[in-house]
Amino acid sequence: MLIRKSIIMFGIVLAGMGAYGKSSVVQIKGSDTILNASQSIVEEYMKTNKKARIAVTGGGSGVGIASLINNTADIAMASRNIKSSEVEALKSKGINVDEIVLGYDGITVIINHDNHIKDLDTKTLAGIFSGEITNWKELGGDDAKIVVLSRDSSSGTHAYFKEEVLRGGDSKSVVEYGQDTLYMPSNQAILQEVGKSKYAIGYIGMGYMNDTVDSLAINGVKPNFETVANKTYPIAREVYWYVDSNRDGVTKEVVDFAISDKGQEIVKEEGFVPAH
Repeated sequence: MLIRKSIIMFGIVLAGMGAYGKSSVVQIKGSDTILNASQSIVEEYMKTNKKARIAVTGGGSGVGIASLINNTADIAMASRNIKSSEVEALKSKGINVDEIVLGYDGITVIINHDNHIKDLDTKTLAGIFSGEITNWKELGGDDAKIVVLSRDSSSGTHAYFKEEVLRGGDSKSVVEYGQDTLYMPSNQAILQEVGKSKYAIGYIGMGYMNDTVDSLAINGVKPNFETVANKTYPIAREVYWYVDSNRDGVTKEVVDFAISDKGQEIVKEEGFVPAH
């Protein structure tokens, strides 16, 4: 997958000249995890729809869904399920929302090349990110403090990782990230920090993985296209676009394109498992 330098700034505005139906720009906001993939889908759509005006902006799943509720986004990108409270908030605005499965992502746990740990189980991973395990020597590594990196609370990946890894899928659990956790604004920020910090550990969307860091096997399974597709990788999830069911114009067209065979091929090229 190609990581565009402009992605780091979280705002990609793609605008053609002139009007296309309504004069307003179609706003796609939310998940940093699928920002690149969404940008690529929009770029390809606009090759044959040159008058369309579309803005693609990151900031996190929570930001995207809040923007949909506040009528400042037409499509919310999300790497978590929409909450029932958010659905109700949308209904109060007269919006019935459709959940569009864009694809599947394996949350990839990454370490520095100079750290020789290769495999962790989910229980140990939970211990690291909850602050119970604080030194690499406890895992057979160097006598050094573990530098724990997480996405910030606006991130759908942050929420999913907490619920499924730290809390083990137990809805009654109240386990939180450890007090020394460093919260990062993006996948790219975690990738860069782990790449330069020997004792850091963090997690990113599978589509962001590159050769500047190493990925860990979790429960003996490495995250890749095959293991996410066959559901053997233990921390994988769907990624979504949320959109008004009563959509039309460019909004409807770009959603239809995203779930078309051509759109799904782009999802695959961006490092995710297509929805179909």
